Amino acid sequence: MDLTSYAEWAVRLANDPDPPPELRPLRDELAAAFDEAGDERAVAARLNALLVRYPVRPQLTDHDGGGWHLHLAEDSAASAVMGLAAVVAELGADRLGRCQEQRCGKAFLDTSSNRSRRYCSSRCASRANVAAFRARRRNGS
Repeated sequence: MDLTSYAEWAVRLANDPDPPPELRPLRDELAAAFDEAGDERAVAARLNALLVRYPVRPQLTDHDGGGWHLHLAEDSAASAVMGLAAVVAELGADRLGRCQEQRCGKAFLDTSSNRSRRYCSSRCASRANVAAFRARRRNGS
């Protein structure tokens, strides 16, 4: 079972400015996990607590005609927590990041091969690069 799509759901939820009221507390907890990404033990403790609160119930399904495969239960909170926990377990908490573009700060998963991602999107990367270029030109460098 590929849990990446569930982890991406966790990212979208952590970045959602106006989630459904029932997901607001989870959004705040997931966002805090991204804020703590430099402290693996803190991230693990937070995700472990969330895994207890939002237990995962996998189900076999053949909904897409592609044969039987596993899905996490229809609980979107449990799916998000499990996906993020799986990424941390497989790749490490340092794969959770916050966009370095000054006006952004959105959460993202760093799936780059060399753990070098600094921005949530190519738009933010371009914006930051243009700002740095303009700053260098102003300073005569």
